[in-house]
Amino acid sequence: MASWQWFGRLHGWVYRRTNGRLGGSLAGIDMLLLTTTGRRTGDPRTTPLACMEDGGSFVVVGSNNDGPSDPAWWLNLQADPRAEVQIGVERLRVTARLAQGDDRARLWPALKAYNPAYARYERKTAREIPVVVLQPEA
Repeated sequence: MASWQWFGRLHGWVYRRTNGRLGGSLAGIDMLLLTTTGRRTGDPRTTPLACMEDGGSFVVVGSNNDGPSDPAWWLNLQADPRAEVQIGVERLRVTARLAQGDDRARLWPALKAYNPAYARYERKTAREIPVVVLQPEA
C-alpha cells in the first residue's frame, strides 16, 4: 500500500506541476485531482483519481485499491461534500454525492467497462465500492 501512496503523491505533483499536461491520462483512462477538506484537520487533501465523464459530471470510484475500507477522500466528502477538481488545466468547484439505486445500476457497469480494474476490485472485496458523482457547481 505504501508504494501506491508514494505513486499517488508523485502523480499528483507531476499533474499539478505540468498543469495537467502530464498525468491527465494513464493507460487511456482520464485522471483528475480531487481536493477535499480533511474531516479531522480541515486541511486540503489532494488525491489523483481515475474518472469518467457523465453528462457534465465526473464519476470516481472509492475502490481504495481493493482495500477493506473506504478511502480517506470519500470519508472526507461524506463530512463535507464540497471539493475542487482539476481536470487538465481546468479547476472546478464540485459537490459530491453517492450514486444510488438506478443511478448506480447505470454507472457501475459503464465504469467497469471503462476501467476493468474495478471489476477485479469488486471481486476482491466484500464491501460495496462507492460510486461518487462530482457535480460542478454553477
